[in-house]
Amino acid sequence: MGVAKRTRKFATVKRMIGKRDDRRKEDAVKKAELELKKKKEEAVREVPQMPSSMFFQHNTALVPPYQVLVDTNFLSRTVGAKLPLLESAMDCLFASANIIITSCVMAELEKLGPKYRVALMIARDERWTRLTCDHKGTYADDCIVDRIQKHRIYIVATNDRDLKRRIRKVPGVPIMSVMKGKYAIERLPGAPAT
Repeated sequence: MGVAKRTRKFATVKRMIGKRDDRRKEDAVKKAELELKKKKEEAVREVPQMPSSMFFQHNTALVPPYQVLVDTNFLSRTVGAKLPLLESAMDCLFASANIIITSCVMAELEKLGPKYRVALMIARDERWTRLTCDHKGTYADDCIVDRIQKHRIYIVATNDRDLKRRIRKVPGVPIMSVMKGKYAIERLPGAPAT
């Protein structure tokens, strides 16, 4: 007995479901319903409570004497421009100001070494208010952003671009910086345009 010959079948294709088949539409509808349910579950989010001192975009907690929270970069730029810290801040704000330096800023200045010794001497002045930080680490930018989110009574003095970008996201917090040999204020209601 010989082996039976098998002939190959040409042009045979597996049957596929067409694009307009009803069975395909049911799967798409089920997927869409699942996505809608997920979106509805994710839509419940917590909106942070705005402080009672915020009236529209105006912060009524900012009153003289202003509380100026100073950053490391601002101190070094002040030294570079040979400006007196308190007098220049008062000239910019047209009011009295309390200079506040956090322990994170002091630690950052001490880490920078002898190049920033003049800025460190200015920061150690007894006229300025010192705030102790209760968090871990000594990164001053996070410390300042955390502090202004909790209490919007500060004007932040900085020349750091990244820190300015982070502060601008918090409504009602003005920014002071060193520009062209003097201090300039940004986002303070009633301040003259610079």
